Amino acid sequence: MIFSELYSAYYNAVAHVIGEALDHPLSKGEIRKIVEEDAFGESAMNVETAMVEERWQVIKDDGTTVLNQKPEMPLTLLQKRWLKAVMQDPRVRLFTDELPDWPDVEPLFTSEDYFVFDKYGDGDDFESEEYKKIFRSVLDAVRNSYPIRIRVDNRWGRTMKKIVLPLYFEYSEKDDKFRVIAAGKRFNSAINLGRIRSCVRATEEYEKPDTPGPVKKQVVLELYDRRNALERVLLHFAHFEKEAEKIGEDRYKVSIIYDADDEVEMVIRILGFGPMVKVIEPESFVNLIRTRLREQKSCGF
Repeated sequence: MIFSELYSAYYNAVAHVIGEALDHPLSKGEIRKIVEEDAFGESAMNVETAMVEERWQVIKDDGTTVLNQKPEMPLTLLQKRWLKAVMQDPRVRLFTDELPDWPDVEPLFTSEDYFVFDKYGDGDDFESEEYKKIFRSVLDAVRNSYPIRIRVDNRWGRTMKKIVLPLYFEYSEKDDKFRVIAAGKRFNSAINLGRIRSCVRATEEYEKPDTPGPVKKQVVLELYDRRNALERVLLHFAHFEKEAEKIGEDRYKVSIIYDADDEVEMVIRILGFGPMVKVIEPESFVNLIRTRLREQKSCGF
């Protein structure tokens, strides 16, 4: 792996302990607190014990360190190449313009090395300066939890004015669009960022609504594991909350939690798996599948 979240946590924990020990002798309690904050679960005790018992010879018995300088963990060439490839994605620059340059480093891959299919072609214009400006305004409101006044085009093309409290962002890989999940005084909804025409901080008093997010629904599938159907379904819905249960030799029950606003997209996604997947509940979703199939048949598909 290019980066390892699991093991780098332990390296960072030990580096943190060494850095503090250079400043002043550490007690066992201080070492334990640092490791518990930086490492994971029960393994944190192993890290602490290894240092206190001097099996890892970085901390001496008096709480000082054998090192003279704070440890550094420079990026490898492979890590830099991977990061430079990722930084070519225009979505990265929605969050910051302060990206490392590394002029002598070639990206590990470029957009010409892969092709994304099963995605709509009318995604957001991430390179638009106006889009970037609105995105960062909403992002600041999310981070600092304050309401904003927006002008937004609804689905019928009419521009509306709203005061909302942004809660978090969602990104639809299939639509290639960002949405902001926002709560209002009389509603909460998902707003396509590309439809927002202006965004400023609201100055009037605003009481946070009690309804902090979109409505969640569940669909239950019966899956026949042929042609790697189970692997494909779990990969396709990897970013959804879900459960899978084996109910037969090659049959599984898969429950998926989704946002109510995404129901049409969920119908389309599930139909894409053909006869390998059958919706068994709720009945309302089964009816949506039936309606969609009738519409396709009427069009000659």
